[in-house]
Amino acid sequence: MTSLPYHGLRLLAVHAHPDDESSKGAATSAKYASLGARVLIATMTGGEAGDILNPALLQSPKASRDIAGLRREEMATAAAALGAEHVWVGHVDSGLPDGDFDNQTPPGCFYRVPDEVAMLPLVHIIRTFRPQVVTTYDELGGYPHPDHIKNHAVTMEAVEAAADATSHPELGEPWQVQKIYYNQDLSAKKWITIHEKMLEAGLESPFADHLEDFKKRDNQRHNWLSTRIACSEFFSARDRALLSHATQIDPEGGFFSASRKAARTYWPTEEFELALDLTGREPLNRELDFQETDLFAAVTFDDGRRIPDEGMLPESPVADDSAADSAVPTESDTRA
Repeated sequence: MTSLPYHGLRLLAVHAHPDDESSKGAATSAKYASLGARVLIATMTGGEAGDILNPALLQSPKASRDIAGLRREEMATAAAALGAEHVWVGHVDSGLPDGDFDNQTPPGCFYRVPDEVAMLPLVHIIRTFRPQVVTTYDELGGYPHPDHIKNHAVTMEAVEAAADATSHPELGEPWQVQKIYYNQDLSAKKWITIHEKMLEAGLESPFADHLEDFKKRDNQRHNWLSTRIACSEFFSARDRALLSHATQIDPEGGFFSASRKAARTYWPTEEFELALDLTGREPLNRELDFQETDLFAAVTFDDGRRIPDEGMLPESPVADDSAADSAVPTESDTRA
C-alpha cells in the first residue's frame, strides 16, 4: 500500500483563540492533513472573553452560562472538520480592551504572563509533536489584538527554546523546527486586489469601507506574501470548521454574504510569510511575492529524505467558480 505523499511530515499551527484556526490558514491545514501530514492546532487561550456574536445564540442558556465550555465543544468539531489534531495550551483569553493593552487587560490573562513563562507549555508541545513547520502571526498579530501579538512573541521564543538542549530539559528532548511562517490571510494586498477585481467585474464590493484601514495596515507593516497554497478544494471544509464556532459566526450575517462568496473567486489561495528557514537552501528574494507553493518545500523528513526546493504541491490554479462557494473574512469578522 502506497502511503500518502506527506506522511511523516508535521505542521503545528499556533493560534490565539478557538475560531482563529478556521479563519486563518484553515484550508491549508485541511489540505496537508488530506495528503498525509499530521496537523496539530495549538490554541493559546480558551476564548473565555469572547462575546456571543451570533444573534441566534444570544438567548442560549449554555452560551450565557458557560461560553468557555461551549467554545471547547465548538473547537473539537472544527478540528474534526479540518482533519486536524488539537491541543489547548492553557492560557486565559485577554479580551480586546479599547485602550492600552498593558494597563487594561486583566491580571493573569495571556497577554500579561511573561513570555518566558507563557512559552513553557508550547515548548513541551513542540518537543513532543516535533513539527518541521510552524505557523503563527507576525509581530503585529495580523491585526491589533493583545492575544495575537502575544501569540507571535511566545511562539518565536518557544521555537528557539525547544531547540536548545540547555533550556528546560524537563520539557522533553530538544527539537529544531525547520521553518516558521506567519499567516497572512488578512494582508492588505489581498483584500485590495479582490476589491478592485470585483469592481472591474461590475460587482458591488463589500470592502469599500475597509480600504483606508487596509492601506493603514499596509503602511504600518508591509507583508511579504512569500508563499501561497492552492487550496480552493478545501474551502468547504474551512467553512464547515468556521461554522462550527456557532457562538462567533452568524451564518446569516456579513461573513457569508453573497458578495463575499463571490469575492473568493478572485483569490483561491491562502498566503503565508516565510519568517524562518533553516533548510539550508538558497534564501528566497524578499522583494518578490509568491515564490513558494508548499510550506514544506526543502524540508527534511525524519529519515533524511528531503522535499524538493520547489515543493510537491502544484502551482496555484487560475480562480474558478468553485471558489465562490466560500466566504471572505474581514478584520472585524475574525476577531475573537
